[in-house]
Amino acid sequence: MKQTDHHSKRFKQGEIAAWVGIIGNIALAVIKMIVGTIGNSRALVADAVHSASDVVGSLAVLVGLRAAKLPPDDDHPYGHGKAESIAAIVVAVILFVVGVQMAYGSVQMLFEPLTTSPSQIAIYVALLSIILKEAMFQYKYRLGKKIKSDALIVNAWEHRSDVYSSFAALIGIGGAVLGGYIGIPWMVYLDPIAGVVVSILVMTMAWKLGKESIHNTLDHVLHKEDAEELLHTAQQVAGVEYVDELFAREHGHYVIVDVKIAVDPTLTVEEGHTIGKNVKATLMEKHDHVYNVLIHVNPSGVNGA
Repeated sequence: MKQTDHHSKRFKQGEIAAWVGIIGNIALAVIKMIVGTIGNSRALVADAVHSASDVVGSLAVLVGLRAAKLPPDDDHPYGHGKAESIAAIVVAVILFVVGVQMAYGSVQMLFEPLTTSPSQIAIYVALLSIILKEAMFQYKYRLGKKIKSDALIVNAWEHRSDVYSSFAALIGIGGAVLGGYIGIPWMVYLDPIAGVVVSILVMTMAWKLGKESIHNTLDHVLHKEDAEELLHTAQQVAGVEYVDELFAREHGHYVIVDVKIAVDPTLTVEEGHTIGKNVKATLMEKHDHVYNVLIHVNPSGVNGA
């Protein structure tokens, strides 16, 4: 019951965070597009497209979270936890594509005649975007760490990339406005130059996060130091003489534990089975991230298969 409540609360928090991203990005994209068009700011219009693409990332997270909370079935006896890691890969790919588009658009702008300075209101909108997107990053990143959601963490970095692009837009818009005031027309090109730098940072970040998400999807086990607490818990159960092996396989936000325990060889099969059941119950009760435990009971002194 405790574990069910924990998972239910986890998914509810994740879904709320995904909806915050969807609604927030739609609002920002609309505001940036309107102000960018009226205020003659190409940088802000491009930033609006970036915010709109973030909506897709938040939707992917929402779909991944809902898929991950589906109960086990015949085809997926260990649950659907990896759906979140897959969603994280999708978001990383989207982020990388956005980076490429930003780089292309910025380079293209370097070869276009930019003579008209944008309106000052575009500066305020870029500042608003930086503040709101950084707040969304902090919220999703901390929640993602708390509930162990790869999808939310990657989505948070997607928001951080929007902070970078808005900052680049701010530099470009501010430089263009300042250049118009002091009569230095080449300063208008600060916008696309900053855009190229930021796009490289975004692509690098997407590559790193995508690589990590793929690693988490490939059924790897927790490192020895990370599984030490699980091992200690199993060894403390009455009747367990020692633990032959313990592997904890990651399935998104939870783990499946494979453990071989050694018991007194004079015990009956039923008594050994009871000890194994106690090990499973203890691991699942004391560790919220343990979703299932597969037990193999060996007689002590025999290295069982």
